[in-house]
Amino acid sequence: MTEIRNAIAVVTGGASGIGRGIAEQLIAEGATVVIADIERDTLTKVAAEIGAFGAQVDVSDAASVAALAQYVVEKFGRVDILVNNAGVGPQGRIADLNDADWNWIMGVNLYGVIHGIQSFLPFMKNNARGGHIVNTSSMSALAPMPGLGAYAASKAAVAALTEVLAAELAQDGLNIGVTLLSPANVRTDIARSVRNRPEALAGALIDVDFAKNAGKTAGTVWLEPNEVGAIVTRAITHNELYAFTHPELITRVDARNAVIRDAFLKYPPNQPRP
Repeated sequence: MTEIRNAIAVVTGGASGIGRGIAEQLIAEGATVVIADIERDTLTKVAAEIGAFGAQVDVSDAASVAALAQYVVEKFGRVDILVNNAGVGPQGRIADLNDADWNWIMGVNLYGVIHGIQSFLPFMKNNARGGHIVNTSSMSALAPMPGLGAYAASKAAVAALTEVLAAELAQDGLNIGVTLLSPANVRTDIARSVRNRPEALAGALIDVDFAKNAGKTAGTVWLEPNEVGAIVTRAITHNELYAFTHPELITRVDARNAVIRDAFLKYPPNQPRP
């Protein structure tokens, strides 16, 4: 178990959406929280509103994340909880995307997680309290939809990375838990992701507000970020590897897994293939 009370926690993408919801819940349960975000003005405002410390960071930049880790450890002496949450969620058909599109979405969604682990894990390994790492993936990694290929690819990579990280830390006997957060429909600012895209990485990816398109989200409810925050703190406290926000979506996952299972069993083991 990871004790949240009196913990030092870092949440990237913490100035809005799911990140803010997680930060607020961690604070409510007694943690000291540093929210890290690329938007300086919003960061300053939100940090004051929720009682967090703010630090500007570009998660796609390894040096920026390393500086964040150094700041946290110098200020508080340690880090107990790391939430690699910063992400972007634009839409675009795979055939229309260029290298800039891929570099942008992978730089934030995947390398943001990689940089967080590279920068914070060495400090967490030396933490007598142990710790916990949460990486934000998406239900898109388990049930991808057309138009979200780049996003789903980045989040599927995060899922695989997280599962392997959990296995390796357990193998090493380290007291560091790992959680893969796979949210679905949550009311956030992810539909305005393009606002932070560097001009040098302009491309075909565009913002899409799924909350305004009920046809693509039929059969699910829209959660508020604070509801996701409670799911995450429960997973941290109980050292749960997986944290899902929408149990009703198990039917989509089951349908996909059934197709995969059928493919495995199409030809019996040890039988010649046609």
